[in-house]
Amino acid sequence: MFYEIFSCYADESTIVAYIPSSQAVEPELQTFLLDEKSNMKEVPKNKRKPSKKLEKGEVAHLNGIDCFDPFLERNLEHPTTNGETLTHLLKASLGTGILAMPQAFQCSGLITGIFATVFVSFVCTFCSYSLVKCAHTLYKRTKVSSMGYADVAEVAFANGPEWSRKFSSFTRQSVLWLLFVTYFGTCSVYTVIIASNFEQLFQHHMGFALNLRYFIAMLLIPLILLSYVPNLKYLAPVSMVANLLMSVGLGITFYYTLYDLPSISERPAVGTFATFPTFFCLTVFAMEAIGVVMPLENNMKTPRSFLGVFGVLNVGMGGVTIVYILLGFLGYLKYGEATESSITLNLPTEDIAAQVAKVCISLAVFCTYGLQFFVCLEIAWTKIQDNFEKATIYHNYVLRTVMVTLSVLIAVAVPTIGPFIGLIGAFCFSLLGIIVPVIIEFATYWDKVTVWMTIRNAVLIAVGFLALVFGTSNSVFQIISAYSTVPTVATNMTHSAAQ
Repeated sequence: MFYEIFSCYADESTIVAYIPSSQAVEPELQTFLLDEKSNMKEVPKNKRKPSKKLEKGEVAHLNGIDCFDPFLERNLEHPTTNGETLTHLLKASLGTGILAMPQAFQCSGLITGIFATVFVSFVCTFCSYSLVKCAHTLYKRTKVSSMGYADVAEVAFANGPEWSRKFSSFTRQSVLWLLFVTYFGTCSVYTVIIASNFEQLFQHHMGFALNLRYFIAMLLIPLILLSYVPNLKYLAPVSMVANLLMSVGLGITFYYTLYDLPSISERPAVGTFATFPTFFCLTVFAMEAIGVVMPLENNMKTPRSFLGVFGVLNVGMGGVTIVYILLGFLGYLKYGEATESSITLNLPTEDIAAQVAKVCISLAVFCTYGLQFFVCLEIAWTKIQDNFEKATIYHNYVLRTVMVTLSVLIAVAVPTIGPFIGLIGAFCFSLLGIIVPVIIEFATYWDKVTVWMTIRNAVLIAVGFLALVFGTSNSVFQIISAYSTVPTVATNMTHSAAQ
C-alpha cells in the first residue's frame, strides 16, 4: 500500500518501463459501448496536462522527479460518473447467468448455497479489485493513462521479474484468446436459451413438440442479420431495449417464485460434494465480470472511486450478490428437484404472464447476443488485419457470417444450457477471473511480495485450479451423459441440462 500511494517518489531509473511498440492495441471487451476500441494511451511529455493545483504550464516536481498522475492526464470526451459506472457494472453482472442460479442452489443446498455464493462473490470481486489496483500501479510506472485487461497482463510481465519478461507477449495473446473463447461460447449459450423458451411456447400453442435443434437452427438468419450491424454505437438502442425486456421478465419470474412457497424444511440445506463443482461453475459464470472492469475504469471521471471499501466495484458486486442469492434461494425453494437449467423453463407455460416473461427474456437475450458477439469479432478481425493487409469490409462481413454460423452449429451440437454454462465458467472464467489476476499481482509487485500475499494468492490459485480441473471434467461428463442416455427430443434436451 505504501508503494502504491507514494510510487511517484521512487527512483525512475530502477523501474523497467515497458510499453508495447505498437500503439494500435488490439480491442478488448467493450460491452457497454463506451469506446470503439481498447487503447493503452501513453501521454507524451510535451502534452501532459499540469496538475490543477499548479499554474498552467507547470509540471509537478518532487525532489527533481516528475510526479505523474495518470488520472489527470486522461482526456475523455464523455467520461462516466460513479453512478453511470455502477449501472454499467450491474448490467454486466446481472446477465443471463442469473437464470441458472436456482439450479446452482439445487447443487449446493439452500443454506450452503447462500454462504457459497458469498464466497464466490468475494473471490470474483477481490480478483477484479486486484487487477484494477495493479493497473493503477502500472499507469505510474509506464506513464500511461489507461490500459485494457490484456495491456495490464502484458505490461505486468514485461516489468516483472527476469523470467516473466519473455512471456509478456504470450500472456497478452492468452488473455485475448481466453476472452474470445469465453464470449464466443456465451453466444452459443444465448442461442440455446432463446430456442428453449420459444420451444416451450411452440409446444404449448401448437400441441406437438419439435426437436430443440430445429429452433436453434431457425435463429441462424436473424442472428446473422443482427451481426451485420456496422458497429457498437448502433447497438446502443438495442441494449436499452434488452435491459427493459430483461427487467420485465425477471420481475415476472420473481413473482412466480414468491407465490405459494413450500416450507424450507422440504429442501435439503446442504448439497452433495459431487454436485458442488457444478454449483461453483454456474455461479462463477453468472457473477464474473472481469472482462469489463478495465473498460469501465478507463472511462470513469473519477477512476480512484472505482476502488475502496465503498467504491463502485464493491458496492456493485454487493448488490449483485444479494439479487443472485434471492433468485437462487427462492427459485430452488419453489421448484425443488424439478428446477430447470434456466428458471424461465419452470414457469407455467399456460399462464399469459409466464408467456410474456419467456418472450421478454428471450428477446432480451437475443439483443444481448449482438454485444457479446462484437467482443469476439473485434479480437478476430484485428488478428486478420494484422496478418492480411488486403482485408476489406467485404471480408469483415464474411467473418461475421462465419462466426455466427459456427456459434449456432455449436449450439445445435450441444443444446444443453446447464453443462454448457458450467464448462465456460470452469474453463474460461476460472482462468480469466481468478488465476490470471493473481499471477498479474505477483508480477506487478514481484519485488515487494509479502508472506501474507504469498499465502493468500496461493489459496486463490488453488481454488482456481480446482474449479478448472473438477469443474471442466464435471461439465464435460454431464454433456456426454446427456447424449448417451437421453433421447434427442426437444423436451428431454432441456431437461438434460438439469441432470
